[in-house]
Order: sequence, then structure tokens, then C-alpha cells
Amino acid sequence: MTNLSDQHALQLPSLVHTAKRLTTDAEAIAAAEAFAAAVKDTASHRDRERILPWQELDQWSASGLGGITVPRAYGGPEVSYVTLSEVFAIVCAADPALGQIPQNHFGLLGVLREIGTPAQKQRFYSEVLAGQRLGNAGPERRSSTSATILQTTTRLRRTPQGLRLTGTRFYSTGALFAHRVPVRALDDDDRPVQVWVPRDAAGLTVIDDWSSFGQRTTASGTVELDHVAVSEDDVLPIWQLADRPGLYGPTSQIIQAAIDLGIAQAAFDEAIAFVRAHARPWIDANVERAADDPHLIGDVGRLSVELHAAQAVLREAAETLDSLAAFTRQTNDTELDPDLSAQASVAVAEAKVLTTDIALKASEKLFELAGSSATRAAHNLDRHWRNARTHTLHDPVRWKLHLIGNYFLNGALPARHSWN
Repeated sequence: MTNLSDQHALQLPSLVHTAKRLTTDAEAIAAAEAFAAAVKDTASHRDRERILPWQELDQWSASGLGGITVPRAYGGPEVSYVTLSEVFAIVCAADPALGQIPQNHFGLLGVLREIGTPAQKQRFYSEVLAGQRLGNAGPERRSSTSATILQTTTRLRRTPQGLRLTGTRFYSTGALFAHRVPVRALDDDDRPVQVWVPRDAAGLTVIDDWSSFGQRTTASGTVELDHVAVSEDDVLPIWQLADRPGLYGPTSQIIQAAIDLGIAQAAFDEAIAFVRAHARPWIDANVERAADDPHLIGDVGRLSVELHAAQAVLREAAETLDSLAAFTRQTNDTELDPDLSAQASVAVAEAKVLTTDIALKASEKLFELAGSSATRAAHNLDRHWRNARTHTLHDPVRWKLHLIGNYFLNGALPARHSWN
């Protein structure tokens, strides 16, 4: 188990020199299935002991999965959103921490795709295809002088010695394991920028102080930046995204939804297996096997319907994103019509509502179906609910429902940011 009192002695990520080059959607799905099979049996042990998945993430990098959204023009397979969401659902059914850790990796690649220069794309995409991982220096905690959590005190200053980055970030999922840590900051003109800082940069410290009861091995802790020297070439002008309708927000959110779907699938599968092998029927059922209890059978049927509904709506959302991405390729433009960008956000929000609901319901219903013996610590089945409850708090469903209702009732277009 990681010793939180020894936070500053944590290792740096190793370079993977044999990353596979995936070329098709089918290869990406096969790689996800192979990776999931390799990590599934040890997921409960990692959760119980909070063993950080360094080796597993090197396997992820070597598999080539980190490069599946890189455009074909830069040597990647540029898989569909349908495939991307399926990859995450497959991996997260095995271990949702190993899905959440690279979640921001793909969100960041979406930002690069929309506002990166050709030179930045060539350099960063090449690093990713070589197996390097992107972390995330997440939001700041709200200070007494900030009106909202989006107001930041992290600054990128131009000094006589060059650009320098200073600040503290929290909820930095993936940063500990990353080769680059993109950081949101304000420049000297108070414009939001994103700085892709090398993980080994002097003055960058990643602290493993994540102590949540769920998603325990994501190491979603703190990033400190103390006058970090920054190259001009590592800065992306994300202030431009506020006025540019695109897919970077829906891309981030569809991955979130796929993670929750994977958690739901894992909980459903565990419930079925436990009922078949261990659960006892209720005395009034007058059956020998719990699997023959008519009420239990009905509950499983209801869960199955709701799980399939979430899967279908997630796929429909992914197909919406695919059609819009195809449109941008045809027009050779990353900017969408505002109404089309809104349609993408609404489609993904609908999926997020259903995947959140089924992740929570399946992981809780598991115990009702399996019975009191399923609560024994040896089984560690509570990890599914802990993971679902923790991950689904990242972007509240109440605001997804507001986004959807406000769009259809009042024609209001969703705000443009990574949570929409």
C-alpha cells in the first residue's frame, strides 16, 4: 500500500519502448479485451490494498490503446466514438480505476485536436503513439477570493528568464502516472491556457494524497507547481475554445459515461455469478435455488433492461459524435455549427444520466439479490458501489437533466466546457 506520509518519494513513470501500433477499430476492441482479461483477476486486490497500478499502466501503454484516437494523418487509427466508448466500457468492467486514469488522456487529445498547431500535433501525437501517457492537473479548490471553481490562481508568467508556471491543482487523475501533465492556468492577459508540462520538470510535484473510499487506485491527488520553466511550444490557447463549438466537451463526457457503464456491467455480472453459486433462496419462495426465486428473477430482468437501455443510448450518443466528426472531416474544419455542437452535448448528457443510474442501481442491487453473505469483506463486492458512487459525483446528473430540459424546453444551448 502506498504510504501517504512518503508522498514525495513516489516514482516517475517509465518509458514504454514497444508500444503496439493499432490500425483499426477491430484491433482496438481486441486490445481492450486482452488488457481487461489481464487485469481483471487482480482488480479487487489492488482496490483492497490500494496498490497503485504502475505495471498495469505500462501494459496499457504497450498495448497501443493510448493512441487509438490519434488522427490517421498523424499515424494513428482514429477510431470511432463508438469504439472509444466500447473500449472504456470493456476496461472498466474489469477495473474502473484503469479506465479513469487514462480518461483525461483522451480528453486532452481532444483539446489538442481542436486548437493545437500542426507542429504541436506532430510532436505530441508522436509521443502518445510511442506509449507516453497524459495526466491531468485538475481544478483548483475554490479560494475565498474566487466567485466560482473555474476562476484560477494558477498563473503562467512571462519573466526575464522565460515562461514560469506556479500554482496548486487538485483532483489530478492520471498525473502521477503520466509522462506529461497538462495544466490549466491564466496567462499575463488573464486568458486560460493549457501548459503540457513534462512530468519530470523541475518544480512539478505530484502528491499521492487521494484517500477516497472509491476509485482508490486512481491517485487523483494534488499537483504543485513552483516556478516551473515552460517552453512556448508546450502552451495551448484554450481560451479559444470558449468561442469555438466543437466536440472536446462531449468527447470527455462520453468517456465518463462509458466508465459508469463498465462499473454497472461488472456489478451485474458479479450479482449473477454470486446468486448462481452462493445465494440461498428465501424461505417463502419454496425453491431449492435462489436463481429460481420468481421475485429475484424479475429483479434481474429489470436490471438487464435498464443496463441494455444505457448501452443503447450510449451507443446512439457515440454515433451522433461520429456523424459530426465525419462532417468536420468533410469540411476540413474543427469548428461545428453551435446547434450541432449542442446536439452532441445533449446526446451525451442523456447517456450520462442512464449510465449513472444503472451504475448506482446495479452496484446496490447486487447485495439485495445476493443476500447477506455477499457483504463479507472477503468478497470485496462493495467496491462496485464505492467506485460507482465516487465516479458518478464528478459531474452531477441533476445538471445533466437541467441541460437536457433547458435545451428542449427553452432552446438553450449548453455551456461549452469539458463537463458538457
